[in-house]
Amino acid sequence: MSLFTIDPEKCNRDEICVKACPAKVIRMISPDGMPEASPDFEEYCLTCGHCVAVCPTEALSLNWLTPGNCPPLHKEISLTREQAEQFLRSRRSIRNFKDKPVEREKLEKLLEMACFAPSAKNNQPWHWTVVEDPIEVRRLAGMVIEWMRTIIEQHPKQAEQRGFVRVVSAWDAGEERICRGAPHIVVVHGDKHYGFGSEDSALALSYLELFAPALGLGSCWGGYFYSAVNAYPPLLEALCLPADHRAFGAVMVGYAKFRYQRLPLRNKPRVSWK
Repeated sequence: MSLFTIDPEKCNRDEICVKACPAKVIRMISPDGMPEASPDFEEYCLTCGHCVAVCPTEALSLNWLTPGNCPPLHKEISLTREQAEQFLRSRRSIRNFKDKPVEREKLEKLLEMACFAPSAKNNQPWHWTVVEDPIEVRRLAGMVIEWMRTIIEQHPKQAEQRGFVRVVSAWDAGEERICRGAPHIVVVHGDKHYGFGSEDSALALSYLELFAPALGLGSCWGGYFYSAVNAYPPLLEALCLPADHRAFGAVMVGYAKFRYQRLPLRNKPRVSWK
């Protein structure tokens, strides 16, 4: 099968696919012709699907994607400006969770939606490890505390600046501030040498966190947890992460114990216009 096909009966020669292609591997030889693949199409195509998604007449198909594979956009459920603003402003970092596990189906849906995040050259570099057992989450949180104790002993000033002393003191008093009692934690990881791992993973976790409320879930970035994964080999091994991977982020997930009623204010943008 060719790399992509054009239905000549549907193509209206508008060149939208040519202009929308981010890799510029679709070309139009003449105004009377039809779009065709450039000689380096296979080498540089990002497999993003822009060309199929943007074609208004469903004329273009890739060898791995057809218009029929792509769900249509439903304008009637598009967010209004007011709805979008409330949606974005109402997301809260949840640090109080119900003692209730999240269904596997919902966790899988979170990860599915996270993978729709943008990534450099559509590389989609994410690998996911989900700690599903709440008991294991607690055990791993204890390993983070072990790591913090070593930092407190070896680098007390740094430990104080990073809040480790307070967190360990809370743990010793029976309060768990690593995973905040969340039943699950999701770790995103990938090749430690990949240059855009941090950026791509942050975007994916942002998608996950934004979608979580739609499933009735709360989430919070686990900064202490993923920092420890990269700095404390026993935790890396406990998570069974490949040796050539590093954690790029971790998010606690569960059912929020409390429902927020208002939208807090934030600082105004600090902007320089040029």
